[in-house]
Amino acid sequence: MSLRQVPAPSVAAGAKGPASYFPSIERTYGRPMQDWLDLVVDRLDGYRHMEVVAFLKSEHGMGHGHANAVVAYVRQQLSNQGARTD
Repeated sequence: MSLRQVPAPSVAAGAKGPASYFPSIERTYGRPMQDWLDLVVDRLDGYRHMEVVAFLKSEHGMGHGHANAVVAYVRQQLSNQGARTD
């Protein structure tokens, strides 16, 4: 498990970017965003962006757009924290 964490944002109506998908992701897959964010943070330690997207799709049944939004958001937040995300 990674020592890094990306906190889930509170998403207001009309949000832009990857976070705009978060309310739909929670409704569709029945898990809070923090669960998905933590899973992706841990997975990014050893895998590239599209490998993590593929993992979310194959192992958790997530659609491509939702999976890509979660991974993109985590990478952006980690980058803002100065963490390596490739």
